[in-house]
Amino acid sequence: MFLSMTGFGRATREFSWGAVTFELTSVNHRYQDFSVRLPRELASLESRMLSSLRSLVRRGKVRLSAEIAWNPGAKNPVLDEEALLFCFERIEALSKERGLEAPSGLTAFLSLPGICDTPRFAEGADLDPEVWDGLLKEAVLSLMEMKRSEGSKLLAVVEEDLRNFEGVTALLAERWKSSSAEALENLRTRIEKVTERFGLDLDESRVAQEVSLLSDRWDVTEELARLAAHISKFRQTANGNISEGRKLDFLIQEMNREVNTMGSKVGDAEFRWGVVEAKSCLERIREQIQNVE
Repeated sequence: MFLSMTGFGRATREFSWGAVTFELTSVNHRYQDFSVRLPRELASLESRMLSSLRSLVRRGKVRLSAEIAWNPGAKNPVLDEEALLFCFERIEALSKERGLEAPSGLTAFLSLPGICDTPRFAEGADLDPEVWDGLLKEAVLSLMEMKRSEGSKLLAVVEEDLRNFEGVTALLAERWKSSSAEALENLRTRIEKVTERFGLDLDESRVAQEVSLLSDRWDVTEELARLAAHISKFRQTANGNISEGRKLDFLIQEMNREVNTMGSKVGDAEFRWGVVEAKSCLERIREQIQNVE
């Protein structure tokens, strides 16, 4: 299964005092990178939201933001008249005692803590934190739906490039069968020319042994076998029950290493062009895998 690291999710819940909307955005990142931006009324939930995100989203750069839409009258300020008058009368008395100018009105006292406050929520609406956990999970479900949709599209693109890569490796295997025979025959011919030119008398079995050793150095059978195993494991991982982008990225690196090794072993021009095409396929796959969770 592929889950894209790019996605967007939203969830809204209605209350008697208004509505709260959680929005999640996710983009590429090698590890977990989460941040939370909440309004003042919900600021105390920040650490709880971060902890929940870490358990719900495996990988990516995820941003959670919240917005409150208050119903009319739900945020009417609360004025403590007794405290206001007490402060005013006390300041007025002190001004007279000290011979200072007394305040001309009550406005200056409204900014004092506890005098005129905006309530966090309408009376009786302080909610259990589990309510916010539920809202966050709804937003995550919305995010995951988009991540799955984007992931299925990525999987289709990757599968096409993987089939192309398999086709190229099959051609490389066929080309190797013919080019290796040609290379060995050319080597034997060169050895015979050298021995003839310098009048050397070489044992035929010794020549065969040297040719055999050199052929082992050119042999790419093991690399082709490992590539087939890597491709099989890649498909198994890609179609598994969970998204494992980092494991897939590692497999692409291993496949690229095998292709590079084959290119360094074989000098045949057609074979090397096939190596270039194989590396192009792997690079296209790698670019897509970078966005898989």
